[in-house]
Amino acid sequence: RWLPHRPLNLAGSYHFYWNNIMPATTKTATKTVKKVGKKSLVKYTIDCWQPIEDKVLDAAAFEKFLHDRIKVNGKAGDLGSKVTVSREKAKIIVNAELPFSKRYLKYLTKKYLKKQQLRDFLHVIATSKGTYELKYFKIAANDAAEE
Repeated sequence: RWLPHRPLNLAGSYHFYWNNIMPATTKTATKTVKKVGKKSLVKYTIDCWQPIEDKVLDAAAFEKFLHDRIKVNGKAGDLGSKVTVSREKAKIIVNAELPFSKRYLKYLTKKYLKKQQLRDFLHVIATSKGTYELKYFKIAANDAAEE
């Protein structure tokens, strides 16, 4: 600690300066409070009806990709009871305990699209608070201008 050569004239003594301006750090015992009762769950949906309808994307393969790649406690593929991945027709539903990021699902979806070489044609858009949707990029009709 820095000590002044002589006491400052705040209250006439060095002791006053050190205790009021530079308080000493004291160690205090802290308790961690755990939430007992119902766990916080979130439900995220990835709607991929357009590419599935056009038979560009396989929903079962996408579901398996998410199941294998989602990390829980730093380990991929071992979801345990904290995360569940299910499929209903053209929707992939992910139920998870908090903390779990919606942005992480977008990252994995984009990674899957890149792996399937569909990233140039599809993009991931948030349509509501808990939903992503895979949509085609809008391409202007320049075919008539080229001919």
